[in-house]
Amino acid sequence: MFFRPAECVCVKENMELWAIRKDGQLDPLLPPLATQRIFDYVLVAHKTDEEEDFQKAERQKAFIQQLQKKRITVVRVVHDDKVFFGLRASNEIFEEYKYLLKVSDSCNWCGDEKGSITQATRIQIVHFILHQTFINTGETLKDLLQKDVFETMFCLHERKTQKVLKKKWARWSALFTGQPITDVKCYFGEKVALYYLWLGWYTKLLVPAAVLGLVVFLYGLAFFRTNPLIKEVCESGIIMCPRCDKRCSVWKLSDTCAYAKISHLFDNEGTVAFAMFMAIWATLFLELWKRHRARHVSQWKVYDWCEEEEELILEIVNDPDCQPKEFRHSYIRSTVVLILVTLMLMLIIGLAQALVVFRVVAAPLMSEGSMEFMRDHANTMAVMLGAILHYITIQVMTRVNRWVSLKLCEIEETRSFAATERSFTVKMFTFQFFTLFSSLFYVAFFLGRINGHPGNYVRISIWRLEECHPSGCLTDLFIQMAVIMLLKQTLNNIFEFTVPWLKLCLRKKKAKKLQRKCGHCYRRACHDENKNKEPCDICKLQDWLRNYHMTDTNAFSLFNEFLEMVVQFSFTTIFVAAFPLAPLLALINNIFEIRLDAIKMVSLERRMIPKKTKDIGIWTKVLEAIGVLAVIANGLVIGVSSDFIPRLVYRYLYGPCATGATHTHCMEGYINDTLSLANMMDPAIQKDFLPAQMIIDDNVTVTQCSYRDYRSNDDYTLTAQFWLVLAVRFAFVILFEHVVVVCKFIAAWFVPGCPMWVKNDRLKDKMKRLKEELK
Repeated sequence: MFFRPAECVCVKENMELWAIRKDGQLDPLLPPLATQRIFDYVLVAHKTDEEEDFQKAERQKAFIQQLQKKRITVVRVVHDDKVFFGLRASNEIFEEYKYLLKVSDSCNWCGDEKGSITQATRIQIVHFILHQTFINTGETLKDLLQKDVFETMFCLHERKTQKVLKKKWARWSALFTGQPITDVKCYFGEKVALYYLWLGWYTKLLVPAAVLGLVVFLYGLAFFRTNPLIKEVCESGIIMCPRCDKRCSVWKLSDTCAYAKISHLFDNEGTVAFAMFMAIWATLFLELWKRHRARHVSQWKVYDWCEEEEELILEIVNDPDCQPKEFRHSYIRSTVVLILVTLMLMLIIGLAQALVVFRVVAAPLMSEGSMEFMRDHANTMAVMLGAILHYITIQVMTRVNRWVSLKLCEIEETRSFAATERSFTVKMFTFQFFTLFSSLFYVAFFLGRINGHPGNYVRISIWRLEECHPSGCLTDLFIQMAVIMLLKQTLNNIFEFTVPWLKLCLRKKKAKKLQRKCGHCYRRACHDENKNKEPCDICKLQDWLRNYHMTDTNAFSLFNEFLEMVVQFSFTTIFVAAFPLAPLLALINNIFEIRLDAIKMVSLERRMIPKKTKDIGIWTKVLEAIGVLAVIANGLVIGVSSDFIPRLVYRYLYGPCATGATHTHCMEGYINDTLSLANMMDPAIQKDFLPAQMIIDDNVTVTQCSYRDYRSNDDYTLTAQFWLVLAVRFAFVILFEHVVVVCKFIAAWFVPGCPMWVKNDRLKDKMKRLKEELK
């Protein structure tokens, strides 16, 4: 008899299999068997008529026979139009698995040698055997599921453990309590436990980032009214050039006072320090996570676990005469995959350009509309509509990206599921990253910089490219990020929870009907759990149907959760200079996300297949790549997108303080300094602007207007100030990135990836085991 480790919630019962004779008496089919009452797995098939669907029935029978040859007991129960097959593996299988772990090089037995195989490990082993079982036609379970020989398959929730997890973890009232990670590991396996461990650690370390981001936001709010730049815009009498062709007229800079105030909230001196902090924070987060992970996997005895050896052990348990799957590499397949990935990325970038065209076309059309509000805020409306359209594109392309990634993995013909999962993760994240960030990169680094100037505008067909507001381009990036982040997190969480909840509610009627029927069963074995007897068919079905009606899970269910959080991590770090509140939004979301995922996994979804692992796999490399990209992106956002550098140059070289003035603010006159004049007497200007467009609100015709650029008022050539600002921008970007990268390396060196006490414990544990083997 096996016992679970002390930290795991377990149920210990004896079971017997009985048959009902014609006279109503009971005969034992097998001698009493000491085993778990719960079944390891359940297969479900549609009830078929052998005469009408002979081939399907024969395949079904052949697969069941193959399982029985592999020492798996099969219990068949018919309910309405469904046939349920309860699967329970022999204890001999787990003894072999346990012994092979002990003698392996890396996967030495996890825990006490006299301990039991946990139900999570039983499910993992049976799951592997099911997928490595073939019938005489060469078809696997995957093929049989696709051909509707079997409808579905699932492992069962353990009722007692499920209740414990609901009480301690999977409930909304536990929002601000810790997570029982060890219990989660015992029930769902190490892979799921490491996801929640990582998510909890990420959420905890978001607290200082969220606080500092809020401080930066409040800093901008504190000088909201006294900032000289805002005052200059709001009290300005400068006449600006028309925003579009034909129907747009000249406008006063003071009309955009509110826009200038919003810009200052996210484009001030504090964002520079905050961006540098977040770049270093990303490195510290990863290094501290490695230490946090090492402590837990050491306690779980999987620190030295090896994926390849685990796979070999499972293959031998499944088939002692098996041959190892050899590693292979095909340059032809790799070339084909590389070409297809490149084409897919070009398509995604093309969609981003289509969004740019939409904004270019939408802004002038709204400027020419009949609604006064839309005309006055055409550019802002175009940005918001573009962000919403971008969100819709993300939802559609997520499904396309998933399908393409799976097909590319099929072309690669990877050696194992773990290799397929790694390959799929890299491809899917790359596609999602380009889908999410292509439009943001345009807004951050190209918007307002390639649109030309009066007399020489850059156009797409007949429409002019967009321009930035005189207060800067960072607000456009902020709007784009805020809309996408809020929509993505809020709507995803709503659908993620409500869809499985509604499905479960709609399916509960059948389960209730069966529960009432069970009241007519008089076998004591069905009601007395201490008797350790096999339940009757109705009691089996009561549990099986409860799991059957839950939302299905698959091998990529946990991947979806990781992808959602890693994408959020990208938003939180890459363009944080434009959106200091991103960490705060991420923190609030994650507090609810942990409980939402827990409730979903424990109460609404079928039990996820437990997987053994020692880290979060390829996601660590992805997070490291995001950390490096965050340094580059934030340096470019501050140096190129924001007005930090032009303001710095003006303060020390062109402003009042540079000339020795002491009676005025150093930034006074900055807005006017960044504007150039277009003269209507110039023939090139007359081609772009009609006379009717140069009439201001009080029916006064203006002869010149201003636009944002460093150009000469005579021949429209770039001024020396433009080239100086450009040089300082690039110098800042290089300096910023080198300083932050050095700080990242120092932080990575300063914080060891594994605590010393973990290394010492492993050393003592190995010494102890070697001495015991010698005895």
